[in-house]
Amino acid sequence: MNEIEQCSCSKALGFKIRMAYQPIIDVRNQSIFAQEALVRGEHGESAGEVLGRISENNVHSFDQLCRVTAITTAARLGLDTRVSINFLPNAIYKPETCIARTLDAARKFSVPSDRIMFEVAEHERITSHDLLLEVFECYKAEGFLTAIDDFGQGYAGLNLLADFQPDYIKLDRQLISFIDQNRARQVIVKGIISVAYELDIGVIAEGIEREEEHCFLVDHGVYLMQGYLYQRPALEQLMGIGQVHLPDCKMP
Repeated sequence: MNEIEQCSCSKALGFKIRMAYQPIIDVRNQSIFAQEALVRGEHGESAGEVLGRISENNVHSFDQLCRVTAITTAARLGLDTRVSINFLPNAIYKPETCIARTLDAARKFSVPSDRIMFEVAEHERITSHDLLLEVFECYKAEGFLTAIDDFGQGYAGLNLLADFQPDYIKLDRQLISFIDQNRARQVIVKGIISVAYELDIGVIAEGIEREEEHCFLVDHGVYLMQGYLYQRPALEQLMGIGQVHLPDCKMP
């Protein structure tokens, strides 16, 4: 998508967007695994405020603009790792068509497809399960990484996992919160981790705010972490590992 096309999408929406980035940390080697792109308004308005402006009439333009803005902004900021992009499954009507602009932006800015990860939120009500599977298969065929976000929160869960195995699942923050003090959450999360690793699916824990949560997850084989404990999202900035808080926790 060139600047004229981006402008066209912004006009279709009636407003402009920007991106904030939050790092996903690999604690095994203390490196940045990926930067998640999080939508913000033109003046830094929250994602919730931006999403409140989306309707059936502009959801496709919004989804397309988010993808391209995430890639172009990250490239301009000097991306040297993966970028993770959220997508709206109900905004896609034909996977090959909807992915074309993403591929164009990736090629233009020399971002290899295997350094782009697409996340679908499990709590999004999916109108067509078969279409989502087709989307995932199309992404995989193009070399993109795939992830199910907020796993354990919403509508899809294990049923989706039975039909399609993404590269990663992201444990929902509600399962992570105070997990060191909650036996039920511990049992559920350990079960999810076991299933994921049996299926060769990587696990990312998000929403981590406390060192105790971090250490519990490390003790149980989760090494990809994201949350306020490490770094808050930064508007149009890519935080390096030197700017990230890493708890002192023994590795198993």
